[in-house]
Amino acid sequence: MDIFLQAWDYAVSNPERLGSAFVRHVVLVVVPLAIGIGLGLPLGFWSARSRLASTVLINGFNALRVIPSLAVLFIAIPYFGLSFQSAAIALTLLVMPPILISTDVAFRSIDANIREAAVGMGMSNREILQMIEVPLALPVIVAGIKTATIEVIASATLAAFIGAGGLGDFIVLGFALYDISVLLVGAIPIALMALLAEIGLSGLQRSVQPAVAV
Repeated sequence: MDIFLQAWDYAVSNPERLGSAFVRHVVLVVVPLAIGIGLGLPLGFWSARSRLASTVLINGFNALRVIPSLAVLFIAIPYFGLSFQSAAIALTLLVMPPILISTDVAFRSIDANIREAAVGMGMSNREILQMIEVPLALPVIVAGIKTATIEVIASATLAAFIGAGGLGDFIVLGFALYDISVLLVGAIPIALMALLAEIGLSGLQRSVQPAVAV
């Protein structure tokens, strides 16, 4: 309990520094996630429609998942330096696979009989996509976005190792000083962010789940 009180005292004593680190961490999460969604959704849809695209994209991004984020950070440093850009690139590569793969699986797993029935009813390809395929695929897509969000919240901590800031600064400082209370100043908000993202996106996933007729 004393450690948590010490962490609280440290946070209260450094509000500006904590606030700045929190905002920076949010930016390190939002920017890669936005890029990942912007690229991952159309690429995942294309992958679901093309066997060649699926082979190239799924295998390629699965290979990226094997590479640790910290390794990607250090690979980016010679080209972009110790900067936000290096962290954003590494984190974008982290969020892309779950978004792309979940989108591919979501559209690919839709029963072909449903599409055939819609065609038989005279619906156009666009109507089928908007009114049938997207609603059916959305829960799986949201699940992929949820996974990517939680991963990037945790991994954004690594940005501190290249001077890109964020709540990871307190974790790095805590390790350097052998002071757990300082480390907790960064770790607790990160854990809370991940928990809120889990709860919020799980609720969104349930809300977009198509109703099942009885």
